[in-house]
Amino acid sequence: MVFHPAQIIIRKRDGHALSDQQIDALIQHFSDGSLPDYQMAALAMAIFLQGMDARETTTLTRSMLESGSTLRWPDDGAIYVDKHSTGGIGDKISLLLAPLLACQGVRVPMISGRGLGPTGGTLDKLESIPGFRTDLSESEIQQVVSDVGCLITGATESLAPADRKLYALRDVTGTVPSVPLITASILSKKLAASLDALVLDVKFGSGAFMKTQEEARLLATSLVNTGTQLGLATSALITDMNQPLGRAVGNLVEVTEVIDVLKGEGPTDVRELTLELAKEVLTKAGQASDDLEDHLSSGRALERFEQMVVAQGGNLEQLPSPAESSELLAVASGHIQSIDSEQLGLVVITLGGGRQMMGDTIDHRVGLEILVRIGDAVEQGEPLAIIYSDDSDRRQAAEEAIGEAIQIGESAPPSNPLVVEKI
Repeated sequence: MVFHPAQIIIRKRDGHALSDQQIDALIQHFSDGSLPDYQMAALAMAIFLQGMDARETTTLTRSMLESGSTLRWPDDGAIYVDKHSTGGIGDKISLLLAPLLACQGVRVPMISGRGLGPTGGTLDKLESIPGFRTDLSESEIQQVVSDVGCLITGATESLAPADRKLYALRDVTGTVPSVPLITASILSKKLAASLDALVLDVKFGSGAFMKTQEEARLLATSLVNTGTQLGLATSALITDMNQPLGRAVGNLVEVTEVIDVLKGEGPTDVRELTLELAKEVLTKAGQASDDLEDHLSSGRALERFEQMVVAQGGNLEQLPSPAESSELLAVASGHIQSIDSEQLGLVVITLGGGRQMMGDTIDHRVGLEILVRIGDAVEQGEPLAIIYSDDSDRRQAAEEAIGEAIQIGESAPPSNPLVVEKI
């Protein structure tokens, strides 16, 4: 077959579906460097504008998966599971879920990413722990999963390399918010881990990438259908992200909150969502989930988390203290009407706890604690948030931004469930 990339891209731009052979050829030539970045950027824009049908999306995902290697596991009957979140403010569930599931006897090779934009990255949070490595090789991944039952690390160079190249182009061309491209990006990496089951936490609301439940449902359906078509038992929970998950927003402060939950303490919403996602993926894998709450209350999940940290070079005994703290006080009495969670994520970035550019250095000690939830009654002068920063000017700017993000009104708004739908 003669390969004419420009003709294929024009065909997609004009609204025509691409054949499996055309998609395979484009990804193959992009992966080996023979397709220039500008042509792949044009294809990404065509997909962004015209979309892809279910077959095209599945083929794109498979092609990106096949651009690299896959993890291989011993033939010992073990079950391998994982979870992926589409990102939210204060979302530290991965750090809890991996050790909790490992206590249940399944293995969890969790390949995670970094933060870019308002939502924080799992790897950045873990790197708050002195010495913690997020760059394990494939042989190290296999060894830690065998020894501990779980790990959380970044993707190796050989896992879905087409996704890594394509994501960099999407980020600079404004084509990140495309359901087919998001689907292929997420699932190509998860499929490369050779899983038996996957649960997806697809968030919507002020602190999520998808702002409405309808948008989240569209993405969740695409992810579940594509994963299933490619032989992975997949399900999704659609969850509300109109306020931060838990109290802590940042890196070090979120690790501290994770440890609290693993001790049987901490915010109830974090515990609730962790248990719901664990039950869902275990059910999908055909495994029992009866002992999950006991693993948390007994300290077994905390012990497994500590083992994972040690196996990846970390030292919890050297965990630093947060930066200098200050309180933001309510300027009026009433009820919390809304919380602009995306704004809170941007505040953490301005404090130095996130990236505006991919290469930015992170100050893990800065962050926020949001002390109120939507519907809470507050009195004037009552603390709404704690800001952690050693920079007084940045703290003052953060106070102003958080004050605008947390709206106070007369009456309590209706409450919404945390998990609103299952796909």
